[in-house]
Amino acid sequence: MANSQRSVPNILVTGTPGVGKSTLCEQLAERTGLEWLEVGQIAKDCECFEEFDEVYQCPVLDEDKLIDEMEDKMGQGGKIVDYHGCDFFPERWFDIVFVLRTNNTVLYDRLGHRGYTGKKLEDNVQCEIFQTILEEAQEAYKMDIVHELPSNTPDDMEENVDKITAWVEEWKLRALS
Repeated sequence: MANSQRSVPNILVTGTPGVGKSTLCEQLAERTGLEWLEVGQIAKDCECFEEFDEVYQCPVLDEDKLIDEMEDKMGQGGKIVDYHGCDFFPERWFDIVFVLRTNNTVLYDRLGHRGYTGKKLEDNVQCEIFQTILEEAQEAYKMDIVHELPSNTPDDMEENVDKITAWVEEWKLRALS
């Protein structure tokens, strides 16, 4: 699936849980007309889980089954993929990758409001502190398509939506020429 075969781009929005991925993706889908794919929901709908992790109190994703479920959709283009992991998605799927980053104090409060506690809360905050998702993205995709965006405030969110919307419009124009 080469980028040149698509008339609209595929975007990956990733980052630690609580950085604002879903909020951003929902707004992007409204502004751009691209389809928002919530990977967690796809995994639930298609039963793409291997087991249940008792420590983190969540199901463990069957990445291969999920990829099989998403493959045909991604070939069409026009998708915004929203997930907290990124290194298992095929590189060919995405034209650009945005990694949302949040100040660890802000993130701690957001996750606490979601009911995260103990090890789950601590590990997610540490993941953000150590830039784990950013480094995964930089290792899994070409450096020139990976972009780090701040996601601390509503103003950051608005600026990010504006930037990504402008990028989509520019991409569409290049695809036409």
